[in-house]
Amino acid sequence: MKEVQILDRRFREFIPEQKIQEKIIELAAQINNDFSGKEVIFVGILNGAFMFASDLFKRIDLKAQITFIKLASYTGTSSSGAVRELIGWNEDLKNKSVIIIEDIVDTGVTLEHTINNLIIRNVREIKIAALLLKPESYKKPVHIDYLGFEIPNEFVVGYGLDYDGFGRNLPSVYKIISK
Repeated sequence: MKEVQILDRRFREFIPEQKIQEKIIELAAQINNDFSGKEVIFVGILNGAFMFASDLFKRIDLKAQITFIKLASYTGTSSSGAVRELIGWNEDLKNKSVIIIEDIVDTGVTLEHTINNLIIRNVREIKIAALLLKPESYKKPVHIDYLGFEIPNEFVVGYGLDYDGFGRNLPSVYKIISK
């Protein structure tokens, strides 16, 4: 198993790049099938979802657009419980089909914040695509429509996910092994 050092922590490879890419192909096929003949707007949540959003969007064969919002809820290795909107909404989403692209769904606070913002914009439908889900932490009633992997309630980095801004560039997902 590959290990990396990021700042003061050690991480071990958890989900290899190849498995991530295979899952993205599968998720894109599901989305292409479910939205065949429809126009879709993808909303990526920055910073973490940029790699997942890019790889997924490249495999979408629909009339589609992509936009991003930037939200923050993490400090170090734990969720703060509060969502700060750093870059907001620019598109008119009224009566549009929207797919939210999330890197990881942990407590669900960021996802709930995003859904509430879409509801007040009168979108037609909302679906969620998430690379990772921590079911032990996630207590919200919102269903994840397109899910890559369920993972234990451990801190992870790589493939867009960071530890204090570092590690996003790793092509695989790594879990923490030393605190």
